[in-house]
Amino acid sequence: MSSRYVLAMRKSFDPSCPVARTLDLIGERWTILILRDLLLKGPQRFQDLQNSLSGAAPNTLSTRLKAMEKQGLIERKLYSEHPPRLEYHLTDRGKSLGPVLAALRDWGRRHTTKA
Repeated sequence: MSSRYVLAMRKSFDPSCPVARTLDLIGERWTILILRDLLLKGPQRFQDLQNSLSGAAPNTLSTRLKAMEKQGLIERKLYSEHPPRLEYHLTDRGKSLGPVLAALRDWGRRHTTKA
């Protein structure tokens, strides 16, 4: 899906539709996979996420994390001051997406084949 298509869809979605609003928050591929990792593995450092999401460029991952933090899905926590080190944690709002991702996983197991 091209980024031009995604931008066009964002501009044209019906804000009264809860599905469209949800996709506007989590519809990007890397966002869903970041949520998956945080749900399954717990708090993660940037490097952990980058290793897990090997196809995501560092700037893309950074952009997604910042957007997710702004949307209240994740929060950054300092776990070392010298040098400064951060971990990403799901907020309660982010954790509430667990059943949604579980449903996507279950559907994928039933209706898709492994590559």
